[in-house]
Amino acid sequence: MIRFLSSSALKSAALALATLPALAPLPALASGVVDNVNGIAIDANGRIVRFGALMIDDDGKVEKLIPGRYQEPEYKPKKPKRGQPWPERPKGPTFKLDGGGKTLIPGLIDAHGHVMGYGLSLITLDLSDTTSLGQAQEKIRAYVAANPGRKWIIGTGWNQEAWGLGRFPTAADLDAAVSDIPVWLERVDGHAGWANSAAIRAAGVTAATKAPAGGRVEMAAGRPAGVFVDKAMDLIQKFVPPPAPKDRDLALEKAQRALLSMGITGIADMGTGIEDWQAFRRSADRGALRVRIMSYAAGLDNMVLIAGPEPTPWLYDDHLRMGGIKLLLDGALGSRGAWLKADYADAPGQRGLTMIPGTQLRNIMSRAAMDNFQVAVHAIGDAANGEILDAIQELNDTYKGDRRWRVEHAQIIDPADLPRFGPLGAIASMQPVHEASDWRMATTRMGMDRLKGAYAWKAMLDNRVPLAFGSDVPVESPNPFPGIAVAMSREDAKGEPTGGWMPDQRVSFEAALDGFTRQAAYAGFAEKRFGSLIPGQRADFLLIDRDISSARPADIRQTQVLETWIGGKRVYVKGQ
Repeated sequence: MIRFLSSSALKSAALALATLPALAPLPALASGVVDNVNGIAIDANGRIVRFGALMIDDDGKVEKLIPGRYQEPEYKPKKPKRGQPWPERPKGPTFKLDGGGKTLIPGLIDAHGHVMGYGLSLITLDLSDTTSLGQAQEKIRAYVAANPGRKWIIGTGWNQEAWGLGRFPTAADLDAAVSDIPVWLERVDGHAGWANSAAIRAAGVTAATKAPAGGRVEMAAGRPAGVFVDKAMDLIQKFVPPPAPKDRDLALEKAQRALLSMGITGIADMGTGIEDWQAFRRSADRGALRVRIMSYAAGLDNMVLIAGPEPTPWLYDDHLRMGGIKLLLDGALGSRGAWLKADYADAPGQRGLTMIPGTQLRNIMSRAAMDNFQVAVHAIGDAANGEILDAIQELNDTYKGDRRWRVEHAQIIDPADLPRFGPLGAIASMQPVHEASDWRMATTRMGMDRLKGAYAWKAMLDNRVPLAFGSDVPVESPNPFPGIAVAMSREDAKGEPTGGWMPDQRVSFEAALDGFTRQAAYAGFAEKRFGSLIPGQRADFLLIDRDISSARPADIRQTQVLETWIGGKRVYVKGQ
C-alpha cells in the first residue's frame, strides 16, 4: 500500500480545480431503460446472467433485467362503463437509451485502493513509468525545472526492480539529480522512501539515528544510505509539508475522473485519515462525489475521530461510509519488509518487519470489533498471514456474528495455512496485477519451493473463501481489465511467462468478474446496495467496447470504457 502522500502546497491547485471541465451532465433521477445491449451481470450466487435490456426505477436502482428487447407496455383497455373514465395508459420509462448492441456489465469495484494517494500521485512527481535510474533522474530534473520555488520535492512510484538496478538507490543517486532542495520520493508500494542528502539533513538524521521498531534504515559506510523502509520512513516524513485542503480537493477530483474512465464505480479506501475524510465530505457536499467509497480508517485514532462509537451510516445515497479499520502487520516483498517464516533467499539474515506485535494486534482488533467495526489487516509474508489467522481464530471465540475479517493482499501463504481462511470466516482481498508485476521478484526473494501458496486465487476459491479483487492503486494502475486478464491467465502484459506463472492458480472469467463486482461489494458489507445489478441494487454499470466474456485475456486488457453510469446517471462518456 502507499502511505499518506505528503506534498507542498500547490499554488495553482485552486485555479486548476476551478477550471477543470465538468464531468458529463447528470440528469435528474428518473425511470429509464437501456435497451439493445449484450448484458452480462452476476447473480446472488456469483453466476453469469445474460440480458438484453436494463430497466431503472425512479430511485436510480435496478428495476428489472429483461432477457430480450424492451417492449412498450401494451394499452388495450376495455371500454369503460357509461360515465367512467378510460383507464390511464401504463406508465413507461422517462428515458430510453439504445445501447446499439454494446456490452453492458456491472460497474467494477476496486476492493483495495488508496484514493487520495492516487489523486496526489496525479498532481506530484510520478516515477512509475521510469525503467532505469538514469531515466528517473532525468524526470526528476525536469520536474524541478518546471516547478521552481518548491521548498520540498515530493513524489512516488520508483521501483529499483523495474530499473534492473540490483540494489536500492542512494542519496548520492538522488543528489546527482537535485542537491539543493530536499527531495522525498516514496517507493511504488509505499513501503520505502528515498531521500537526498538535503532531506536527510533537514530531518536531522545522522549515523547515530536509530530506526524505530518496524522500520529499517539502509546504511552504507556507517551512514544512512538514502532509503528508509516502513516505519523508518517517519524519520523523514514528519518534516515534509502536508498537502493543503485545496491540494486534496484537486487530487480527489483528478482521481475520480481517472477511476470513472476505467470503469471503477466503487472502491475500498484502505487507510483513510481525517484529512482524506474531510475531502470526501467536501466533495459530496457540493454534489461532486461520484465514485462510491467504502472507507477503512488508518488506525484507531482515525477510526474514533471520524466515525466515533460505531461505523457511520451510508451517506450521500450510498456514496460514502466508514465501516472499518485498516492495520499494517508487515511491509512489502519488494522492499524486503514482508514478514517471512524463513530468511529471504537473496538477503540471508533478513526476515522482514513486524509492524504490530502480536498482543497489540489482538488488542487493536478487539477494540475495533467491540464497536462493530470491520477489521482489515495488511499481510503479505507467510509469517504475517499465519499471525493474522491465529489472531482471528482467537477473537472468533469472543466476537460472534458476521465479522468478515479481511486479510489484505494475502500474497505469500504457507500451504498449510490456506485451508484455514474459510472456516475462520476470513475474506481474501487480493490484487491480481501484483502477481504479474511480482513473479520474477518473488522468485528471487524466496525461491520457487517457498511459493506454493503464493497469489493463490484458485486455492482460495477451492477452500470456499470469499475472494475480493482490487488493484492497490497507486501501487498499480486502477484499470480493472488487466486485473481480470491476469486473474484468468497469470501472464503479464508481455504474455509472460507463456501459459502463466503457477497456472494451476488461474480462475475463470466468471470468478474474475465476480471478484471485481459482487465479492468486492460483499467484502465491504455493500452487497445489498450495489455490485451485481440485482433488482433493488443501485444501477451502477458500464458500456464497453467488447464482449469480455468471450475475449482472450490479452484482448480483455485492451477494453475501453465507453460510458460509466452510477445510480442510474451517466457520469462518464469516452471522449467528453
